[in-house]
Amino acid sequence: MKMIEINNRRYIGSKYRMLGKIQEVLEKEKIKYTSFLDLFGGTGIVGDFFNDENTKIYVNDLLKSNYLSYLAWFGNEKIDKKKIKDYIEKYNSLVDLDDNYFSINFSNTYFSKENCKKIGFIRENIENEYIANNINNRERAILITSLLYAMDKIANTVGHYDAYRKNGNLDRNLELCMLKLKSNKNNKNNKVFNEDSNELVKSISADVVYIDPPYNSRQYSDAYHLLENVAMWEKNEVFGVAKKMERNGIKSKYCSVSAPLAFKDLIENINAKYIIVSYNNMGNKGAGRSQAKISDEDIISILEKKGKVKIYETEFNQFNTGKTNIKNLKERLFVCKVGKPSKTAKQLEYSADVQVKSPLNYTGGKYKILDQIMPMFPHELDLFVDLFSGGSNVGVNVKAKRIICVDKQKEIIRVMNLFKKYEDGFIINKLENIIDKYELSNSLLNGYEQYNCTSDKGLGSYNKNKYIKLRNDYNSIRYDSTDKDFLFLTLVIYGFNNQIRFNSNGLFNMPVGKRDFNNSLRKKLKNFITKLKTQNIEFINSDFREFAIETTDNTLVYCDPPYFLGTASYNENGGWTEKDERDLLNYLTVLDEQGIKFALSNVIEHKGNKHNLLSDWIKEHNYKIHYINCDYDNSNYHKKRNDNSKTIEVLITNY
Repeated sequence: MKMIEINNRRYIGSKYRMLGKIQEVLEKEKIKYTSFLDLFGGTGIVGDFFNDENTKIYVNDLLKSNYLSYLAWFGNEKIDKKKIKDYIEKYNSLVDLDDNYFSINFSNTYFSKENCKKIGFIRENIENEYIANNINNRERAILITSLLYAMDKIANTVGHYDAYRKNGNLDRNLELCMLKLKSNKNNKNNKVFNEDSNELVKSISADVVYIDPPYNSRQYSDAYHLLENVAMWEKNEVFGVAKKMERNGIKSKYCSVSAPLAFKDLIENINAKYIIVSYNNMGNKGAGRSQAKISDEDIISILEKKGKVKIYETEFNQFNTGKTNIKNLKERLFVCKVGKPSKTAKQLEYSADVQVKSPLNYTGGKYKILDQIMPMFPHELDLFVDLFSGGSNVGVNVKAKRIICVDKQKEIIRVMNLFKKYEDGFIINKLENIIDKYELSNSLLNGYEQYNCTSDKGLGSYNKNKYIKLRNDYNSIRYDSTDKDFLFLTLVIYGFNNQIRFNSNGLFNMPVGKRDFNNSLRKKLKNFITKLKTQNIEFINSDFREFAIETTDNTLVYCDPPYFLGTASYNENGGWTEKDERDLLNYLTVLDEQGIKFALSNVIEHKGNKHNLLSDWIKEHNYKIHYINCDYDNSNYHKKRNDNSKTIEVLITNY
């Protein structure tokens, strides 16, 4: 009977070719161990490499299909090999089968109809035999693993199940093989897990913990949903061209913007002598979905808090979908000897306490003065309402159990909801597709010379006509949609100073800017989305007069309206009138009467003009004035500071 080994399966990010390098590093660092934890096991190749009678092997993965494979390869439960071979021979001789769950849903996609009938029958029979106690748990796992490997060998795919080849080869016959087990060498204390890695490390320890998390936005639950479906065998409803089942319960946070925070939490809770992390140097290279979720700086700074860190690297063959060809990719091994933290350890860039700046630039945005105004907010807020949220610099950075950002500009709220709904890799990929479609510059990949531009003069001359075409296309769309929202976001990125302005007809009319979707803006976008997703935050499109404030034990309503004594590019048509100002002051008076705390940003003097309406209102109600030291001159490339002008900005509170 044909035999298969653990590495006889196609798998994204497989470390089969890295095994020698891992062993070399262990020997070079003189690492001694009797227990080894492969925390993101995948196919289990790394765990298998160190699996012998002298080493306790712990292997874990979030996918059930991988976990069942571990039970087969690393388990110690006694098995009857002859019985397993008899089952395999029976399964390989099956003919003329009836339709079943698998054939009804998957025929002539990844497999032929006849192979689908066999897969469905075999998987159902394995389960029935297990329920009838004819096979034990490990024998069940061996048979399922044999089936999964047989499926993978003939699948009409490019190595994963995000899609199948429409004109692919469906003629190959499904053939199960016996697993080449080394049961006599397995350590009797081996354990396998199907758990969240961050939770598992809180209850287990090992001499060496090897970490090979997902690197980018491509979820393994998406790539291997079909094998997961067969492994779980819950006969779930499938949908879409790729025939995927619902997978929310098996999504990895290491494929999302919260990956740095998850990694920090993971490392802090690991109990080990050595931690070895595999990660490649994709960084900001390639398409958005392919870009690494955790930066080198974050990996190093987090590990350095755990002990001394060394880095080894080797060449790495990238998996991609054919759209990107990145040269000089390297797979790195970050080796941390757990002990006294490094003296050079730095704080994690994505710490929940770090302030992030919105990628959308509003005139008068409060990012620069967050350190002045946020200490004036009450502590341990139940609810924070940012009533004129704009770019959400305040709302995203504030500390509160719940945050509501409100703005009259529907486009800005729709973009914020994009940030809330989608991962940064997906968003960047969509933006790159638009950039490619309109042939806008991409200085991150090509530099300035390719566009006959310099950094000083910027990219406006190259992008101008292309940008106008994009702007015209955006303005011609009269209905709201996600696609329109992404066009709007692209306009803001390539527009003058990343600002937002609509004319009296509701048409976006900002001119082209000097910069494009460069590394700085990408990093700002990623950091902002990461921080946003750590908050319990809601975005609502509403005029302040129509928004009802919820009453809680500790609520703060923050207002940063257009200034009555100033102008802003996003509010130049019609402006902020005296009536608007009076309505807002009356609104805040009512909040005060209801016992709700508020904080109002405003100016009481600007260019020699005094805001008497505001000053009289403050005096009438005996509100507190906190003076702010600020400067917004950077909001315009050409504006020159007039030292004779005087602007007094304040924060007014009723507490």
